[in-house]
Amino acid sequence: MLKFRMLIASAIMALLLIPGLAMAKDLTIGLILVGPYNDKGYSQAQYEGGKYVEKMMPGAKMIYLDKVNPADRPGLTIPQVVDDLVEKGADMIIAGSDDMKDGILEAAMMHPDTTFIHISGDAAWSGKAPENLGNTFSRMEYSKMMAGFTAAMTSQTGKIGVVGPLINEETRRLMASAYLGAKYAWTQVRGKDAKDLSFNVKWIGFWFNIPGVTADPTQVAGSLYDSGYDVLISGIDTPEVVTVAKQRKEAGKNVWALPYDYEKGCEGQGNICLGVPYFNWGPTMLDLAKEVQAGTYKSRFDWKAPYWADINNHDKSPVGFMPGEGMTPEVKAELDKFVAKIGSGELELFTGPLNYQDGTVFLKAGEKATDKQIWYMHQLLEGMEGLSSPQ
Repeated sequence: MLKFRMLIASAIMALLLIPGLAMAKDLTIGLILVGPYNDKGYSQAQYEGGKYVEKMMPGAKMIYLDKVNPADRPGLTIPQVVDDLVEKGADMIIAGSDDMKDGILEAAMMHPDTTFIHISGDAAWSGKAPENLGNTFSRMEYSKMMAGFTAAMTSQTGKIGVVGPLINEETRRLMASAYLGAKYAWTQVRGKDAKDLSFNVKWIGFWFNIPGVTADPTQVAGSLYDSGYDVLISGIDTPEVVTVAKQRKEAGKNVWALPYDYEKGCEGQGNICLGVPYFNWGPTMLDLAKEVQAGTYKSRFDWKAPYWADINNHDKSPVGFMPGEGMTPEVKAELDKFVAKIGSGELELFTGPLNYQDGTVFLKAGEKATDKQIWYMHQLLEGMEGLSSPQ
């Protein structure tokens, strides 16, 4: 018996010495969320992405801290959060928001043996990132085009409003994407004049409401509806736009809304909800976690496109668009055609001639935008209403 056990032990040791066959190390993922983990929006989508990794990857465990923002946790810095997560055993740390970019860069330099992923941000693209820090994001621009398209196919007034968060390069390109989708639907599908389309962006000042600091999204949404805008697109992390739409509908107004970030944003909202562009972080986080576990992750910038064969495939597509109860079969049919054209490359909406809001050229006639031209948009586009930069 002793001889048999020794033979088994020797065989196991021999296997462990074969490259690639060593037993996988358990992985602890530290997730830093800007909002509440159950906000029915951006932060919940990331939290559920981490839960997906736990489900799909043996030995993976997520620890997290939510509401990491100046209002909920004043004085708390990203390096302090990272120190705590590392002390609790995090091997890989994911920072979930663009506004964490300076803090996560500092933390990565302080912890060179830990792998850092910043969702959004461009440190790895611009050459500022250390070897243990990379960036990943999903091409939500396409899903926002679908939101704008759906809004313009539905609107009875041609007045589409957007409740936007803070103003930066990310939000400018997302708002511009929604506008391009709306303009295409309005002019090319419905055959109407672009001059009769109003696309108005009202910014609140942050990703969600902070009383006394931001504009109140409930009031902003209400003001847009009361000014004749019959479809609102949300750009914030929380569902106030849908809530206000339901209230206006109950008061007799013919209005619709499109929430943001979270796949289930339309559930239970009735026929005022047209659909939701959403993030599906699970597949991306899982791929990254496997690389970190295997020791093969290299700092890089990833900007992941939808899985065009099925944009709502939970295991493959990093972004999606989930139709809501308010989307008619006719609009759904036109949306499907639109998605097919974008996915095949037949239709590229970021193609000139396109001007910035002040009339300067963004893309010349026939020019197709590069990734960097889209990522670093300096202004909103000509034809859009709203501020292009903070006042």
